[in-house]
Amino acid sequence: MSSLHDAARRLARLDAGEVLQEEPLARHCSWRIGGPADILVQPSSCDQAARVLRFAREEGLPLVVIGRGTNLLFADEGFRGVIMKLGRRFSDFEIDGLTVRARAGLWVPRLVRNLAAAGLSGLEHAAGIPGSVGGLVTMNGGSLRRCVGDRIVDVLAVGYSGEMRVFSREECGFSYRRSVFQDSAGFCGDRWVILEARLVLERGRRSEVRAEAVGIMEERRKKFPLRLPNCGSVFTNDPAVYELAGPPGKVVEDTGLKGLTVGGAQVSHHHANFIVNRGGATARDVLSLIGEVRRRVHARIGAWLACEVRYVAPDGTVAPASEACGEL
Repeated sequence: MSSLHDAARRLARLDAGEVLQEEPLARHCSWRIGGPADILVQPSSCDQAARVLRFAREEGLPLVVIGRGTNLLFADEGFRGVIMKLGRRFSDFEIDGLTVRARAGLWVPRLVRNLAAAGLSGLEHAAGIPGSVGGLVTMNGGSLRRCVGDRIVDVLAVGYSGEMRVFSREECGFSYRRSVFQDSAGFCGDRWVILEARLVLERGRRSEVRAEAVGIMEERRKKFPLRLPNCGSVFTNDPAVYELAGPPGKVVEDTGLKGLTVGGAQVSHHHANFIVNRGGATARDVLSLIGEVRRRVHARIGAWLACEVRYVAPDGTVAPASEACGEL
C-alpha cells in the first residue's frame, strides 16, 4: 500500500492532472460495474496525458486509458495499476469553417449539437452515441451503416513513451468498427492513444441538420433501454452473421433470450442486443450471461456472436468480452 501511495504522490508532483487512489471504477463506466483502480488520473492537457504515459512506462506500472467508459466492463476485483481517464477535463473543441478539432474526452452528443448549431452536416448519425470522441474514433463508430472515419482528416495521438504523432486518415486504418487504435488499450510501447481528432464536415441548413440529429436521438430513446445502466450494443453486427440470420438484436431475440438473467444482469426486454444492470450486477454476472447467450445462439444458427464491449481484467489485459467469457 505504501508503494501505491508513493507512486500516486510522485505522479501528482508531475502536474499530470487530478490523481485519485482506490477509485471505484463503477463510477467511470456506463454499466456501473467494477472494483477499485489503484490509481486513476484525469489529465486536462496533451502534455499532462503524455506525462502520465511516460510515468507508467518508467515505473513499470500497468496502464489502461479510458474515455467515458461506455464500451467497457471492468473486473469486479478492479485494476492493479494506473487508469488514465480522458473525460470532461479533456473535452475542448474548436470549429473553423468546415473543420472541427475535438479533444478525445468530448461527449459525442454535445459535439453533434454544436455542429448542428453551426450548420455543419455529416455527423448526425452519431447523435445518439453516448460516448466520447476518442472512443468513437477508436471504434470507428457510427450508426445507420455510417462511420466517423469517413469524416476524419487526421488524429493527434500519443505513444506510451510520451511521444506525440499525427496520423493521417489513411494511417488510422479505418474499417467497419475498427481502427489501428483499438490495439492501444494495453501496456505496450508501440501503441497509441487518441488525444484529439480533426474532422471535415459539409455546409447544411441549421434547421435540417438539427432536425435529423434530434430525430435520430428520439428514435434511439424509443428503440433502446436507456433507463437502466448498460453499455449500448453488446454484440457486433458481423456481416457473415447478418447474412445468415440478421442483426445481433434480432438473432438474440429469435433465440428466445429476451429477459434471460444471471444475477443482476439481464438481456433487455426492450432490445435484445442490450444487457442491463438491474441492480447489483457484477462483471462475473455479465460475462456469464454473454457466454450463455453465445452458446444458445451458436446452437441455433451455427455461428458465434462477437462482442463490441471490452473487458478490462485486473492486470490490465483488455479483450472483447466474448473472449473473456471463455468461449472460442
